[in-house]
Amino acid sequence: MKAWRVLAALSFLLLSGCLVTFREPIPANEAAPIPLLGQWTREDEWGERLFLEITRAGANLYEARLYEDSPDSLDNLEQFGFTVAHHGRRWYLSAGLPKSLGANFAIAGFELTRGNELVIFNLDSEHLLADMQKGLLEGHPIDMPEGEGVLITSPLDKVLAYLDDPANADLFVEVARYQRVAE
Repeated sequence: MKAWRVLAALSFLLLSGCLVTFREPIPANEAAPIPLLGQWTREDEWGERLFLEITRAGANLYEARLYEDSPDSLDNLEQFGFTVAHHGRRWYLSAGLPKSLGANFAIAGFELTRGNELVIFNLDSEHLLADMQKGLLEGHPIDMPEGEGVLITSPLDKVLAYLDDPANADLFVEVARYQRVAE
């Protein structure tokens, strides 16, 4: 499985192909909610069954393993580390991106529902671009291997205040919904 499909499945790439990246990561200052840990599954846009396993990788550091069919098959296993933060009513995760995608950081939102689902939200790049032009955030468009992207250069505290603002609720676009794997 190609790395860009993994990122798409985990919401780091928008469906339009425009990646929103950030200069600063979310620091490893906060623990993830315990229900986030474990195994999740969903069917992707290509009809393939994907599995997501989230484990602790250190003090407030986590690892996500995404695979098709079996976690023992290394042919289709993708892994990445991430941190989390809870601000306002939202949970966020932050993951480093490879050099081929600018070596910055992606930030996504997530929610654990009462129905035992993990919902992942991406950020609407067009909304962000419009707000950058209004001066609400600093940043600029960048060229990415998969198309145009956006690099937000505002300090993290300003980014999180912007994301937490209820006026920006429509900035979040659901891109993946996982179900808990029955033990």
